[in-house]
Amino acid sequence: MAERAFTSDSFYLYAGEKKLMGTRCLSCGKISCPPRPICIHCQSDKAEWVELKGKGKIAAFSVIPYGPMPFVKEGYGRDNPHCSGIIELEEGVKVAGQILGVDVKHPDNIKIGTPVTVDFTERGSWHYIEDVYKVRKVYPVFKVA
Repeated sequence: MAERAFTSDSFYLYAGEKKLMGTRCLSCGKISCPPRPICIHCQSDKAEWVELKGKGKIAAFSVIPYGPMPFVKEGYGRDNPHCSGIIELEEGVKVAGQILGVDVKHPDNIKIGTPVTVDFTERGSWHYIEDVYKVRKVYPVFKVA
């Protein structure tokens, strides 16, 4: 695997390759996703990239009736809310992301513990300046398994 800096830019480059990547600390073995150049558990700066399976379960969620520019541009809003949440991956790390395939019109039907798998979607960047927004990026999202 090509060596890349442990940055969000690298994370999104891997997402463009349909890979959910994190970092594994070489000192304590803990995994972080998105990647971190310094371990939040032991503060070591020794790490390696690790590809995550992308399988997990919903640990927390929120149905949101508004959103940042990429969501608004794709039709999300008060009449078409989106679901975002925290996914606990099989590797034990928790990652935030959009959750697809749930009933956002009836949030009571969305259940903690529901199995999900990673998928990838392309959107504009997270910016309100139109020229910056036009830059397309691939983001990991999670679909009900």
